[in-house]
Amino acid sequence: MDRKKFLKKSLLGAAGVVTGNSILKADNTKTTNSTYDKLMKQVGFNHLPNKEVTTMKSVLHKASTRGHANHGWLNSHHSFSFANYHNPERMHFGVLRVLNDDVVAGGRGFNRHPHDNMEIISIPLEGDLEHKDSMGNTTVIKQGDVQVMSAGTGVFHSEYNKNQDQEVKFLQIWLFPNRKNVTPRYDQITLKDNQLKNQFHQILSPNADDEGVWLHQNAWFHMGNLEKGCDLAYDVKANGNGVYAFVLDGNVTINGQSLEKRDGFGMWDTDSINIIADDDAKILLMDVPMSLG
Repeated sequence: MDRKKFLKKSLLGAAGVVTGNSILKADNTKTTNSTYDKLMKQVGFNHLPNKEVTTMKSVLHKASTRGHANHGWLNSHHSFSFANYHNPERMHFGVLRVLNDDVVAGGRGFNRHPHDNMEIISIPLEGDLEHKDSMGNTTVIKQGDVQVMSAGTGVFHSEYNKNQDQEVKFLQIWLFPNRKNVTPRYDQITLKDNQLKNQFHQILSPNADDEGVWLHQNAWFHMGNLEKGCDLAYDVKANGNGVYAFVLDGNVTINGQSLEKRDGFGMWDTDSINIIADDDAKILLMDVPMSLG
């Protein structure tokens, strides 16, 4: 579907989703389960910057240390505490609250469920993921697509593996918004391979007129497919932001730290970082505010 049509449907459809600040169930009864309130109660100060120290700070999350849940139909790795995985040292990185690396079996998926006041980004890595929501959107996203949903005052959605005979693999990322109770909205884009080759291509920003999808937060995401030996610098986009790098494939070195597939590396109190591809590699950079205020 054309991007403008998605935006139009999202704005028109949102009026029937909520009443006030309460999310409506399918039977129009109110639920008090707030995504935002629940997750806000869990945040701490484990990865917020210490303003008394002026050198760059960092936190390393090796792939093997992530939380893991295998439900048969869903095999999920959690970079931060999620569901039954709770680690007080892995609650969030600034406004980045959830980074789930999900594999869903053929024909299976997440039933219709509510969210509010959360910016939700889905990045398919393999296969086809079918999305339906209470704003009237029905679409299938696949590798090369980037989807964002601003839950705002409340929205229901479901996600299913479109195919019966193969897995779907995708990242699901949640950010705390900088504005609460906005009108729910949906957007998606499709990337071209040449946009990512040996450069970091912007896929998300706070600006509706900028490259990529946009969201209600002072955050920028970039992706790059780097050939071995590629050496790039990345400038942090805003004061008070940090960068969480997630290696999708291959091996890289960032500011002297060696990283392998599915490792995460958060950096803050710095203006720029340097990335060297030790092998052919694919990497996601998430440039996010370190303060939740």
